[in-house]
Amino acid sequence: MKIDIVSDTVCPWCLIGKRKLEAALAERPDLDVEITWHPFQLHPDMPKEGADRTEFITQKFGSIERAKELYENVRQAGAAVGLDFQFGKVKRSPNTLNSHRLIRWAETAGLQNEVVEILFRKFFMEGADLGDDQVLIDAASEAGMDVEIVKNLLESDADVELVSQEDARAREMGISGVPFFIFDNKYALSGAQDPATFIQVIEQIETEANEATS
Repeated sequence: MKIDIVSDTVCPWCLIGKRKLEAALAERPDLDVEITWHPFQLHPDMPKEGADRTEFITQKFGSIERAKELYENVRQAGAAVGLDFQFGKVKRSPNTLNSHRLIRWAETAGLQNEVVEILFRKFFMEGADLGDDQVLIDAASEAGMDVEIVKNLLESDADVELVSQEDARAREMGISGVPFFIFDNKYALSGAQDPATFIQVIEQIETEANEATS
């Protein structure tokens, strides 16, 4: 079964959705699943060097108090699936284009899921700046990618246009928020759905496949 996930590396709901999908798949160890991650920049106009986190979220949510209230809700939702979000450690809101480039290269290396998980951890639990090339290089190294290749690619404009085009295609498809899950190019789910919802979609696809062959 093919599952395409559209997400951003600074989207906490994307990590929560990842955990919920993993819980659903754990209930179906018999499934042969191929997961591919696709880019979506929540803040495509973010300066390349990023922005001060406090200033950014104050501007985005209207006040630091409102931002803290919203992030506390997210923290609780994360805790419910075993995540320990450390939003206080995040000092910069990064431009995520290069992190998506790394995820694209990780697919070629067969290490996409590993890199996605590492990037989420670095940002949400360690407060690392995903706009910093060295942070991305460290993530690639941890995942087992060829560090020299990644370093050279980051220093170039490799796949900048391709990632931007894929982001644009997601928006053209009507995707306005992430995470967004597409099953077998047929069924789509938006948001961090509960595992039971993922299971329902999987079972629906199986039922249709069985009916088509009977």
